Amino acid sequence: MTRPTATRALLASTLSVTALLATAGCSVDDGPRPRWFSASASASGASHAVEQPSGSGAALTEAQARAALVTEADLGEPWAPSRGARTWRDGLLKATTQDPDCQRLLDVLYTEEPFGTPKGPQAASALDDSDTDAQLRYRVAAHPPADVDRTLDWMRSLPGRCGEFTAATSRGLVQGVEVRDLPLPPVGDARQALRVLLAGETEEGELTYLTMDLAAVRVGEEAITLTNAGLDEVYAQVTQQTAQLGAQRLTEIRKQGRAQI
Repeated sequence: MTRPTATRALLASTLSVTALLATAGCSVDDGPRPRWFSASASASGASHAVEQPSGSGAALTEAQARAALVTEADLGEPWAPSRGARTWRDGLLKATTQDPDCQRLLDVLYTEEPFGTPKGPQAASALDDSDTDAQLRYRVAAHPPADVDRTLDWMRSLPGRCGEFTAATSRGLVQGVEVRDLPLPPVGDARQALRVLLAGETEEGELTYLTMDLAAVRVGEEAITLTNAGLDEVYAQVTQQTAQLGAQRLTEIRKQGRAQI
């Protein structure tokens, strides 16, 4: 996507969130699915036969949580194991704003823990896209279902509460933020996803446009949290289909446990 250069005056004065993000944000439905995406419910090359839970309501073991992860074996090229957290995480996501709900959203984007500290076993994976330099981070963790559903309701309200706002980075630079709803396939027991666009400027005067998808799905007593973010192209289809694959896999693992009863 070509980035405009005529918005610096807006950033230097009273930032116009709408003007900035209209140039930076692509529709979540734009463009075809990336041809290299190969995820399916049984696409992983790793075995998912693991220790089963003792009962239908039991939380997964740590080994089962690891088996439920989506990895590079599912997504295929150009995805590979992450080489480490991107520098934009501290530079752009560590930010403040006045509205409490919008501040909570920024904190969640930075920590990637919308449900707080897990109450049981958890597992996580992180992948880098070598073509676009996007980073996908995926977690499966045990959380009380009622707490998860309340958080999903809060996420669902954010496009209305925090549709457009401004935030200051830890270095005092202002960026415009836009929050959109991102539809997910009807998987799991409850689900919600957001696409957040952050437009700003570095200390050197270089314009920055960060796109970050945040998706969460509850499957029984476990929750899937997924972020897909980058300064270049971020494909909504990858977020949507990874959430779908992950929820299907987690559901299958839970069913395996019930079958043992």
